[in-house]
Amino acid sequence: MANKHLWYLESGFSKHMTGDKSKFVNLFLKQEGHVTYRDNKGKILGRGTIGDKNTFLINNVLFVEGLKHNLLSISQLCDKGYQITFKPNTCDISLLKSQEVLLIGQRINNVYLLDISHSASIGCLITKHEDF
Repeated sequence: MANKHLWYLESGFSKHMTGDKSKFVNLFLKQEGHVTYRDNKGKILGRGTIGDKNTFLINNVLFVEGLKHNLLSISQLCDKGYQITFKPNTCDISLLKSQEVLLIGQRINNVYLLDISHSASIGCLITKHEDF
């Protein structure tokens, strides 16, 4: 079972999405159609904002019925002014204009994962290897 706190950085999807209602700082429920992932089709039940009100928020996240993982769209982050730098074992998400690193994720096997629920310091969120 995947850790419910982790977010997968995903290049194959064009939208941020989760099936976990508790992830949202705010959520506007409204059925908006469906998304297809793997061999499944999930009903979009709403959209909202995730993150920490004091450090980092991600808007326009879909709430998808039945989705078992939390997915962050790399292209959607880039479109919103963030830069993602991939390294062999970590990745940094920073503001493109200021180069300020906001999130640090870790590579586990062949997937880059973020834990945006734990703030290491004001303005920076870090994932620790032992959390996985």
